[in-house]
Amino acid sequence: MAYRKLGRDNKHRRSMLANLTRQLIMNEKIETTETRAKEARKFIDKMITYGKKGDLVSRRKALAFMQNDTVATKKVFDDLAKRFANRNGGYTRILKLDERRGDDALMVILELVEEDAK
Repeated sequence: MAYRKLGRDNKHRRSMLANLTRQLIMNEKIETTETRAKEARKFIDKMITYGKKGDLVSRRKALAFMQNDTVATKKVFDDLAKRFANRNGGYTRILKLDERRGDDALMVILELVEEDAK
């Protein structure tokens, strides 16, 4: 599987992506660079899919990835899994902003999509 290295070693990259995932789950909207958002989107979708499965193995995998953050894991399995029950993927949206002033990195807002009430 191809992935972006993001200029970091393996441990730092994994930790950063786990933190981005946890923050998006807790706040439902974060501002970050485009490359980080595209990479974090994969893991956020995976965590919500784990939440939709709802079994013990999925809960343990989600808890392990999110660095034992029980609050974020509980929100995935209780709230987000129910919200996206009828949706097969595509749980996030990327909205482009301007470039960051210091290094001209393209900034984006990464947010969870709102499921339509039908």
